Amino acid sequence: MNKELKNRFECLWHTYFKNIDLPITASLTNNTGNVKPVAKSTKWSCLVCELAKVTKGHSIAYNEEALGCGGAKRYLGYADNIRPNFEYFLSYGIEGVVEGERYKKSPEIVKETQKILQTLPAKGKFYVFKRWDKLEENDMPDVVMFFAKGPVLSGLFTLANFDTVDPNGGVIAPFGAGCGSIIHYPYLEKEKENPRAVLGMFDPSAQPCVPKDSLSFAVPFNKFEKMVSYMEESFLITETWSKVMKRF
Repeated sequence: MNKELKNRFECLWHTYFKNIDLPITASLTNNTGNVKPVAKSTKWSCLVCELAKVTKGHSIAYNEEALGCGGAKRYLGYADNIRPNFEYFLSYGIEGVVEGERYKKSPEIVKETQKILQTLPAKGKFYVFKRWDKLEENDMPDVVMFFAKGPVLSGLFTLANFDTVDPNGGVIAPFGAGCGSIIHYPYLEKEKENPRAVLGMFDPSAQPCVPKDSLSFAVPFNKFEKMVSYMEESFLITETWSKVMKRF
């Protein structure tokens, strides 16, 4: 991690976003460094809920065995199979067999969505999650993740669109699980010529795991670097933004 960039962002963040929490980062790596991997999972757990520890400064590392959710294993690239009756689980269920979440109208729609879900090359690797200020010189983040309320999101969203012509060219909000919005889609975006940030955490199942009234804003690191470079020439230096800052 470039020390100059690390320090510069922290300074700018505290200048234009006051006392709002620093973001957390994700790195897909073969080496967890000094971060002890999470033990093998023996029960169901939600990765999004576990990330609350990272926002408090506790770094964690996950691999396939540590994940306690089949959906997370698929979104993070460790598996390409789905649970039996998943199309009913995500839609209206099967009475006496599986309760439906009713996030999709029909099992047929669910089946079609699963056909286009891409797989990340994560098998055999670890995802290391760290808060920004915990990054060390040998860390190479792939994604920077914010959990924020409306006023902060307005700043991040506008900054992500600062150098784009296409009104949809800076940010996307794809349907998916909470972990999909902060890992799966940002990792796919980072491989593109013009990567976009991902607005997410609309998943009602994941919402209880994030601060009240908050959504996620996940940025591929190659786009994040550009966003940082624009901060001091953008709307953040205007009186308009000063008014928004009073709402933090």
